[in-house]
Amino acid sequence: MITRLNLILTTLLVLCALSVINAQYQARRLFIELERAQAGARQHEIEWAQLQLDQSTLAKHARIEEQALRSLNMVSVHAGQIQYITVGDK
Repeated sequence: MITRLNLILTTLLVLCALSVINAQYQARRLFIELERAQAGARQHEIEWAQLQLDQSTLAKHARIEEQALRSLNMVSVHAGQIQYITVGDK
């Protein structure tokens, strides 16, 4: 009877030990996955900041005006060139 009890307790002890080992393995695997995800998030934040900087640089009024002058051959309008049209006045 005691031999059988020892065998059952030994089996339970081995199963518990294997369960602990499996839990530690899963915890390590999930921690590594978390670290990779956080590194990816940091990389995306850096890329987002760079894109925002690029957008603010490209959207500056002086750059847009310079592009319009150079690429589209547009010119700035002076006050003497503006004609106002009013509706109903003769």
